[in-house]
Amino acid sequence: MSGRLLRLVCTAAVAAGTALAPAPATAVPEPEPRERSVAELLTDLQRLYREAEEATESYNATEEKLKEKRAEVSRLDAALSKARLSLHDSRGAAGRLARQQYQNSSTDLSAYVRLLLARDPQHALEQGHVVGRMARDRAGTVGRLTGTEHRADDLARKARKALDDQLTLADRQKKERDDVRGKLAGVEDLLASLTAEQLTRLAEFEEKGVEEAQRELTTSGALGDDNRGPTPKGEKALEYARRQLGKPYEWGAEGPRTYDCSGLTSRAWAHAGTPIPRTSQEQWARLPRIPLKDLRPGDLVLYFPGATHVALYVGRGEVIEAPRTGEKIKVSPLASHPLLGAVRPDGAGQAPATEAR
Repeated sequence: MSGRLLRLVCTAAVAAGTALAPAPATAVPEPEPRERSVAELLTDLQRLYREAEEATESYNATEEKLKEKRAEVSRLDAALSKARLSLHDSRGAAGRLARQQYQNSSTDLSAYVRLLLARDPQHALEQGHVVGRMARDRAGTVGRLTGTEHRADDLARKARKALDDQLTLADRQKKERDDVRGKLAGVEDLLASLTAEQLTRLAEFEEKGVEEAQRELTTSGALGDDNRGPTPKGEKALEYARRQLGKPYEWGAEGPRTYDCSGLTSRAWAHAGTPIPRTSQEQWARLPRIPLKDLRPGDLVLYFPGATHVALYVGRGEVIEAPRTGEKIKVSPLASHPLLGAVRPDGAGQAPATEAR
């Protein structure tokens, strides 16, 4: 085949291949992502904050249980050490008793035989009394040894179980700590993805929502006259909370430099001489509940269906709260978050109404 013909064949083949090959598909441009509305961003942000606070309160609850378990382990260890020392003494006494019995086994006669053989029955009776007392002492020694052994074994079992429980709680606390950190990382990621303009609009939108919720609450009559004064303990709790204004929020913290929401309320009421549970859920579950119309300064206000946020009522529709990560302890409108209810730590009757301030 000549060179020219070869070139023609190759050209035809290429042409045929080109004709048979499918035409490339025209690229369809992907639709640009829709910019999320401020309301959607706020909903997501509030959800992330709420999840972080829920995780924080779970961590706090486990921390309280861990403190109690550590105290129990220490108490059981001390009791076990004391029981083992007592057991050592009892075994020493039992050993001496065993040696005495062995040494006297060949010469001892029963009290009854000595009484029959004695020339002086009265003296024999006195000896029998002494022998009986010795027998009771021996029985007491054996009984104490047995009882101490049982107590030491029981304490050892309880100490082992308490230590196992402590290790389990410590592992749970670590997982919950990691959970909190993960939730807060989600908050940080969302905030970092927003522009300065979006952040400004977000803050304005949130503030507007709080103002509207506060207006609805105060005009609904749900707060009653709202002119009650605090009890002496309530005033002390508020004084403590006021001194913390401006300090940073920190999850898991209970002072004196940083606080989370329930860390602030529990410390304030402890300062007032009325210890209350550490977590917001326990505060809601265990303290006397009151209707909002009976609120007075010093009472605690709980938020969200799971009681995952708490603040101290100041009066006039305001609370002192440790809000959330990145913010500081401040005075906020009562309706800053969805209300759940209120509790009264001192459980006292209603204080006399005072003049509106």
